[in-house]
Amino acid sequence: MKKTIIIHLSLTIMKLKNLTKLNLFVVLLLISCGSGDDSTVSIEIDDEQLNDTLVWTDEFTDNGSPNSSKWTYDIGNNGWGNNEVQFYTNRTQNAVARDGILSITARKENYNGSNYTSSRLKTQGKYFFTYGKVEVRAKLPASAGTWPAIWMLGANFPSVGWPACGEIDIMEQKGWDKTKVASTLHNLSSSGDSRNTRETSLPDSSSEFHVYGMNWTREKIEFSVDGTIYYTYSPSNKTSENWPYNEPQFIILNVAMGGTLGGDIPSDFSESKMEIDYVRVYQ
Repeated sequence: MKKTIIIHLSLTIMKLKNLTKLNLFVVLLLISCGSGDDSTVSIEIDDEQLNDTLVWTDEFTDNGSPNSSKWTYDIGNNGWGNNEVQFYTNRTQNAVARDGILSITARKENYNGSNYTSSRLKTQGKYFFTYGKVEVRAKLPASAGTWPAIWMLGANFPSVGWPACGEIDIMEQKGWDKTKVASTLHNLSSSGDSRNTRETSLPDSSSEFHVYGMNWTREKIEFSVDGTIYYTYSPSNKTSENWPYNEPQFIILNVAMGGTLGGDIPSDFSESKMEIDYVRVYQ
């Protein structure tokens, strides 16, 4: 009796074993022929990446300034292209780790010509990767006017600029609606007010910790909250304009004030913070 043997194999596993589709087929065919029966080997390749091995993490266990081997800062008050009004600093008043929690605090204060301060941490020049899963457990600032973000930029940003480098917004929240969060993709096909975006309801985002996730493979980018996927980006025809996501990216954490998504800042604002329990990358 003729038998058909169907083999499902991940490209990630093939890569690890240094196998190609051709030589894998030859090996399996020889095995089949050697069995002495009338068998046909059919190979179906599944291009799913497991992204289940922890490869980089910061648990913020050392008190004080964030680990300088993992994080650096953007410094300044140039509006960052979004009419933001804060001055980003590297001071512990704005970014500090204590008892396993990183706090990024936006404050109302006069500092270098600005009325507000905050921090924007990034792994640029320290750590970047291509394809993987990111999980960030965080509690978001409660005050109106704050614009928290957990996001990524292409490591080639200095040479090709934005949006050609590609931007992956794992989590952003508007300053006037603390009951929702959003995930967005910016690239040459749609930047600025990007159409590649989705919101999801999260009424307790400022009172409880949640895990904001992003799973990035060769074929798609999935966004989730507490393990529940709510948006998948996967253009059927991937081009350099809609899919610059085959190059390394680095991680950014920040709380902006005002601007495009921060909106109006209450007159009685004093300070508000985003607390981060951990940042983890799996591949």
